Amino acid sequence: MDIYLAKTQGFCSGVAFAMNIVETALAKYGAPLYVYHDIVHNTYVVNSFKQRGVIFVENIADVPVGKRIIFSAHGVPPDVVSQAQKRNLDIIDATCPLVTKVHKEAVRFSQEGYHVILMGHKGHQELIGTAGYVDDDLLHIVESEQDIDKLAIDPSAEVSFVTQTTLSVDFTKKLIKQLEKKFPNLKSPVHSDLCYATQNRQNAVKELARFCDLIIICGSPNSSNSNRLRETGMNAGIPTHIIDNARELDMDILKGKNKIGISSGASVPRVIVDGVIVKIQEKYPEAKVHLYENPEKNIKFVLPEI
Repeated sequence: MDIYLAKTQGFCSGVAFAMNIVETALAKYGAPLYVYHDIVHNTYVVNSFKQRGVIFVENIADVPVGKRIIFSAHGVPPDVVSQAQKRNLDIIDATCPLVTKVHKEAVRFSQEGYHVILMGHKGHQELIGTAGYVDDDLLHIVESEQDIDKLAIDPSAEVSFVTQTTLSVDFTKKLIKQLEKKFPNLKSPVHSDLCYATQNRQNAVKELARFCDLIIICGSPNSSNSNRLRETGMNAGIPTHIIDNARELDMDILKGKNKIGISSGASVPRVIVDGVIVKIQEKYPEAKVHLYENPEKNIKFVLPEI
């Protein structure tokens, strides 16, 4: 048996950015430290911070007046910022810079009077945050081709679009083409809103799918980018399973397989992947692990003053 690790492993720079902010704040101010929503969508990471005194809240009202709050990597809508300010909270913003870029685009399109079509998964924290930067009368949320068909906007109107950063690259291209046919004057962002880490990870899974019998995706069930990796593998015709940790790996799926691909979501720590490898090698001691150089290893975001 051979185990092939996708080129992209460990935290993307946006996740590393958010986690370093929490680490720095813990070291400087100590616990308790409040974070609005899960800092990133990974069970292991969130539980690790909880054990060190980080308190995750879904409602700003749950943070005592005057305390410190960190906004998660997914970003927040303006009304959440206002709520925090009214409670005199010390705000630390850990929003991924690539998500902030989308917020700025949403504001610009909205202020210029464009209808803004926001592509993403309804209910996802990133989408909720971005939606808050668009005038309600101009906002249209779509997550499928059917949603686009139902859009009741004059085809000649000024229409723009922005996207959640963690969508499927291939599916997003498909939706954009549909929008372009429906709205001839469609205004696009200057650069794609899809995160480079999302694109790299999906491309890496496609590479694994060319020669692997099975692909294992390490990622939490609420992680959008991890679920898109599973879909990418399945769409390539390869059995692809998503697991949160090594305990969830059903060893029966490895029977009869010779080449196992392993990838992981952008918020998955390397220790999870290593745990899966150890479990496989306990049953298949001869299994050889093949590694590749990570193309993202030198990408880092500068931390703000904390």
